[in-house]
Amino acid sequence: MKKVLLCEPNISEGVDLVLVDEVLAQVRQFPEIKILDVSSDADHNRSVFTYMGDPQEVLQATKALAQKALERIDMRQHHGSHPRMGAVDVAPFIPVRGMEIAEAVEIARDFGRFIGSLGVPVYYYEEAAMRPERVSLPDIRKGQYEALEEKLKEPIWAPDEGPAVFNPKTGGLVTGVRFPLVAFNINLHTTDVTIAERIAKAVRNINGGFRYVRAMGLAIEEKGQVQVSMNLVNYSKTPIPRVLEAVKAEARRYGVLIAGTELVGPVPSEALEEVLKYYLQAHDFKMDQIIELSLLD
Repeated sequence: MKKVLLCEPNISEGVDLVLVDEVLAQVRQFPEIKILDVSSDADHNRSVFTYMGDPQEVLQATKALAQKALERIDMRQHHGSHPRMGAVDVAPFIPVRGMEIAEAVEIARDFGRFIGSLGVPVYYYEEAAMRPERVSLPDIRKGQYEALEEKLKEPIWAPDEGPAVFNPKTGGLVTGVRFPLVAFNINLHTTDVTIAERIAKAVRNINGGFRYVRAMGLAIEEKGQVQVSMNLVNYSKTPIPRVLEAVKAEARRYGVLIAGTELVGPVPSEALEEVLKYYLQAHDFKMDQIIELSLLD
């Protein structure tokens, strides 16, 4: 079976689409890599690239993408609503087919060593974490870019790769190996961002909500709305419908309606299977009933 690895780097630029395309061009140099999605958000000031292919090809493409982004993005000028710690904020590797977790971890650490050699502090997270307190991305990113200079002065925050010296232009980078997550956003018909923040607090794990949900409330100024922005880090244990219905219920408490939802980037078919089962009440439905999927090898 041919090995397939997916990578989903997030860069801290979502406004300058010319720059975003320059970064994407580095991946396009590898014809065997399949680019699945590019998502840029001006309010978040962030872009997410999703591509997959042969593990070594993905590694080389990600090195090229990151090097270009580090050259072109200056974190001293960055402003956006999404948490971030560096120009290339996070670069997760996700095994798709024929790969063991340990193989993907080696890829992530090869990438981390390369980025560290460029003078950027690097931290490993999730399956690649080298310390238990660094498994969670939010724990590593706490305080964001603005806190990194002081954090690097503390021995406990010495990076896993690269110098323990603040690089004001690039900030820091987090890389590792994780389960495929679902980036799921719910927009609300209100301009009151405190409502989105309260709903996010109600559904996220850290405050006693769903075990596999990370969430925050953001203002979406260009739409005159607010957003509950979420990562469902294990969609099989916390399915999309369960989270959506919980957010709807919380929103009703404030007399607010759902304006719409967003799925950012590619979504595993298994995650959508639960959506179909729930909303169609087709409890025995299986994704292999979809004709096009049954044609795939």
